[in-house]
Order: sequence, then structure tokens, then C-alpha cells
Amino acid sequence: MNKKPAVFLDRDGVLTVEKGYICPICEIEIFPYVKECIKEIHRKNYFAIVITNQSGVARGVFTEEQLLIVNENLIKETEVDAVYYCPHFVYGKVARYSIRCNCRKPDIGLIENACNDFDIDMSQSYMVGDQESDIITGINAGIKTVLLESVYKTELLNKKTSADYVLKDLRELIGII
Repeated sequence: MNKKPAVFLDRDGVLTVEKGYICPICEIEIFPYVKECIKEIHRKNYFAIVITNQSGVARGVFTEEQLLIVNENLIKETEVDAVYYCPHFVYGKVARYSIRCNCRKPDIGLIENACNDFDIDMSQSYMVGDQESDIITGINAGIKTVLLESVYKTELLNKKTSADYVLKDLRELIGII
């Protein structure tokens, strides 16, 4: 089987409106253009894989089971190939999830998990996010990085952190991959 590249996508601020800690499906608001963008990513022969920190589980805001329902709905509504998430947060309230891990961005455990499940050509892959931790994740994984200007602005990036591309939203990504 031939490898193909992936577009790794953060969830909040990239695919969905940034609303803080959300869980019920009714609270998640997918940008109206996302499904067509995912179709274009697939047409260009890339995997579309979500990698997202979801510390609300460790913080006790919602359960992992509730998060799985949201993830299933996200896959159904957007047609992404998979959703990988980190439920951990060192200072959380739920002991089981209050650990230091290698899957919380900017570590690359979620990308490594995706590479174990999919035959990914990392040399042609992208990390797309709206925060510095997303960009650092891409840098740590050795892939191209795309910062989307959403709620968080490029001014919030550390002066030593820079993305390969800075775009308005996911629609502009299609022109560069």
C-alpha cells in the first residue's frame, strides 16, 4: 500500500467555533465550509485527521464517554478520517486523567498514534491549528505548519515560533496543499 500524506487538524478554532469547554453535541458548532474543505483534502489524496487536546475530561467538565459521542458526530458531519484526542491535564480533578503524558500537544503522541493506524507520508504532511501549541506540535513532528487566524492571533505566538503559513481559515489551505 502506498503511503499518502495527512493534514492534521486541531478541532476548536479550525473545524469548530472556539467556545471553551463544550461537550454536548448541540454545543459544538462546525464551521459551514468544513465538510467541503475535508472533501477537497481527500480529493488531493491526503488523510484528514483531527488531533485535539481535550483537558475538559481531566478537569471533570465532561466525561470521556461524552467526548467520544462528540468525536463520532464530528466524523459523521465532516467526514474526517479519524479523531485522536488527549484527555489528560496534570492539574486536573479526575485522578485517572491527571497525568503527564506524551499525547498532549505540543508533544507528538497523537500524531504517532495516527501514524500507527494510517500509512502516512510525513514528509508531505501538514499540521493546521490556531494556537502556538499546534504549531510547535508540527515543528516537533517535522512537518509543515499552518496557523489559522481565529480567536487567537499571531501576536500571541512566541517570537521564536513561526508557522510555515498563516491563513485566514481552512478554505485557504486548499490552495497550498
